[in-house]
Amino acid sequence: MIIGPAGSGKSALALQLMAHGARLVADDQTCLAATETAIIASAPDALRGLIEARCVGILTAPVRDSVALRLVVDLARVETVRLPLRRTIRVNGRVIDLVFGVPSAHFPASLLCYVAGGRQQ
Repeated sequence: MIIGPAGSGKSALALQLMAHGARLVADDQTCLAATETAIIASAPDALRGLIEARCVGILTAPVRDSVALRLVVDLARVETVRLPLRRTIRVNGRVIDLVFGVPSAHFPASLLCYVAGGRQQ
């Protein structure tokens, strides 16, 4: 899940992740539901499959109906440490890994590796 203020690049990062093979779950609004083992993210029906590309328009994209939330990216904050300590955030009562934004071309690929394989402490 990508969080941050308006204009911080949430949809742009999502589009970059999609260009690397990720699939859209939700843009602009995300429904979160707690289960016994996870927080499940999905899109409201009216926005399913839609993503805003600033200065291009509203685009239709391939989607995943829902996913277990594994990582939160906070674009309101920029990472300044080369090897930061592991951070977490509480979402609907569950502890989820948290990373800050990184203004680098490798950031989307790094996020995909993080979600696929985790990270060392």
